[in-house]
Amino acid sequence: MSFFQKLFLFSTRVIMGWMFFYAGYTKLVDPKWSAEGYIKGAKTFHGFYQMLLSPSLLPAINFMNEWGLTLLGVSLVLGVGVRLSSYCGVLLLALYYLAILQFPYPNPHAYIVDEHIIYISALLLLASMKAGRVWGLETWCSKLPICRRFPRLREWLG
Repeated sequence: MSFFQKLFLFSTRVIMGWMFFYAGYTKLVDPKWSAEGYIKGAKTFHGFYQMLLSPSLLPAINFMNEWGLTLLGVSLVLGVGVRLSSYCGVLLLALYYLAILQFPYPNPHAYIVDEHIIYISALLLLASMKAGRVWGLETWCSKLPICRRFPRLREWLG
């Protein structure tokens, strides 16, 4: 991989990481934030999304949104656990996308593809390219004794 390819992969990872970190952090520090409004606006899979609004599940959904976005951002910025966190981010973004989708229009200015699909594609690229090993902490983490003992863990780290 050339220097410029590494630079592009690194900058994409860090920029995406910052975006996710900031989205999660702003939700964490706002005590009034809740996913309830977004979920109530779901246009598809009404039964599934309405189930998430139950008083027993909504606090867990809020927690997973706040911390999921924040930790995904930290993972991408530091370059550790990029493969695993990218796949979790893809799942989270797919849930966001499916909630707003009125096929084939996810929003009034898009036809099938909107920012959720772009972010999903970028996360899949980062996961497939082992982006954490490009100027990230994954190379160091993969050499830890626990990764030598459990080689499968090394694959999930990236």
